[in-house]
Amino acid sequence: MELLRRRISKRQRIEYLLSSFREASNRNKTKRQAILFDYRENDKGNRERGNEKGSSLAMAKEQLQVLNALDVAKTQWYHFTAIIIAGMGFFTDAYDLFCISLVTKLLGRIYYHVDGAAKPGTLPPNVSAAVNGVAFCGTLAGQLFFGWLGDKMGRKKVYGMTLMLMVICSIASGLSFGHDPKGVMATLCFFRFWLGFGIGGDYPLSATIMSEYANKKTRGAFIAAVFAMQGFGILAGGIFAIIISSSFGARFDAPAYEVDPVGSTVPQADFVWRIIVMVGALPAALTYYWRMKMPETARYTALVAKNMKQAASDMSKVLNMEIEAEQKVEAVQDKQANVFGLFSKEFLSRHGLHLLGTTTTWFLLDIAFYSQNLFQKDIFSAIGWIPPAKTMNAIDEVFRIARAQTLIALCSTVPGYWFTVAFIDKIGRFAIQMMGFFFMTVFMFALAIPYDHWTHKENRIGFVVMYSLTFFFANFGPNATTFVVPAEIFPARFRSTCHGISAASGKLGAMVGAFGFLYLAQNKDKSKTDAGYPPGIGVKNSLIVLGVVNFLGMLFTLLVPESKGRSLEEISGENDDEGAEMEQSSAHNRTVPV
Repeated sequence: MELLRRRISKRQRIEYLLSSFREASNRNKTKRQAILFDYRENDKGNRERGNEKGSSLAMAKEQLQVLNALDVAKTQWYHFTAIIIAGMGFFTDAYDLFCISLVTKLLGRIYYHVDGAAKPGTLPPNVSAAVNGVAFCGTLAGQLFFGWLGDKMGRKKVYGMTLMLMVICSIASGLSFGHDPKGVMATLCFFRFWLGFGIGGDYPLSATIMSEYANKKTRGAFIAAVFAMQGFGILAGGIFAIIISSSFGARFDAPAYEVDPVGSTVPQADFVWRIIVMVGALPAALTYYWRMKMPETARYTALVAKNMKQAASDMSKVLNMEIEAEQKVEAVQDKQANVFGLFSKEFLSRHGLHLLGTTTTWFLLDIAFYSQNLFQKDIFSAIGWIPPAKTMNAIDEVFRIARAQTLIALCSTVPGYWFTVAFIDKIGRFAIQMMGFFFMTVFMFALAIPYDHWTHKENRIGFVVMYSLTFFFANFGPNATTFVVPAEIFPARFRSTCHGISAASGKLGAMVGAFGFLYLAQNKDKSKTDAGYPPGIGVKNSLIVLGVVNFLGMLFTLLVPESKGRSLEEISGENDDEGAEMEQSSAHNRTVPV
């Protein structure tokens, strides 16, 4: 019995211990559940409160994934279509801006002939400055206005306006009425101003549209290819002028001015300049329909118009693939990085130096580039590459000037543009721009310092080669990169406006070059200046000034960030919530401290 009681007692003790263990286990489980519940509640509160910013940023980045389809898209037919559609506008721009330099000598002969003069008639200084420069005034105004309008109304809505304005005003310029010099010049300048106004709008809109359509791997090449059509426009202007002048010259033979001053300019010569000017309307008119068929860029629709569904729909058609639209857009709308205004303190802190860099480099580049391009005929005449005007008739002079411009375009201008297209996404925008300014500076000084050496007949070919190299490195350099970079580094809602401001600064430089070089390049000896011009500093000193301008361009290039290989949203900081990431990224990717 005693043994039985011990066994029962032992069993009870075991059961008691097991019972106690279960109770302790249950209490611990309840405690663990309570702790876990508290943790989950706290974690939920943290996500709702402390991590609200991170959640918003994550949502925003998910929202921007709809644009990744464009960033990672392989090169497709629509890329080339966009290049052609946008590029034909630039083809027309270049043709219209530079064809006037082919016919200004002819205009002087036709409308400003002076009986008994030893030299053919030339445009008076104020008229020449107006004819050559009024289009730049219009272009500057158009870049500012249409750049701003492109961010307000959308790229597509404004794109057709600029092209139609170019078509109408190209034709109207050639139809400038009357035979009275004042009447013809006044109407020509009027219509060329509005032609420039339309051309100005094409700069920010074409660059912005191409940058927002392109993928990030080859974006620089695509934008540069649009701009490279400018080279073909200059080339086409020269070729067409050669064809027209050859045709009229063969049909209407005339003696040189020194043989028969009046007979050297046949009445039919008036049609030559009008036809050359009007033909610029054709390429623009041919692409008008296709511009109207292009959808609005997905980045404008998504980031500015806040319509993700439409952006996805448009990209689905463009890329020929199904893209689902995200539903929530509040994160993109409310992000701190997307609410500051143009020229606010926030904008100036993030993009102020960038805008200063793009405006100053474009300004300095165009002083040199346009003074060279518009007045290369004067330089060629000064070194004897084009014969003295009195030894030719009016139409033959057009032929000689066009042939010189065509040779320069074919050998240096066009190749320079396409070298940029080939290498811009390999070596970067900064390197190309710095290299271009450097070699332009070197070749300008190489032309200027031993200028007397180049004027000797046996050295003229060397002069032309050196002069061509300055054009080559202008185009395989800052002339292309100053167009590309402003379309990449600013936020979508300011992109067109900031590109327009940068481009307008460039056209201000073009006006300085166009108007200033007319006077600066005049001979120091008053007896050797063109009719109506005061003495200048001469071609040699003018080239030295242009060399200094190019050197300053190198210095201001240090303010321009590198944008190679990154998405537009990453470059501009539109994926950042408070801007810290932008500042860190900008500092990290900037080529030099600023």
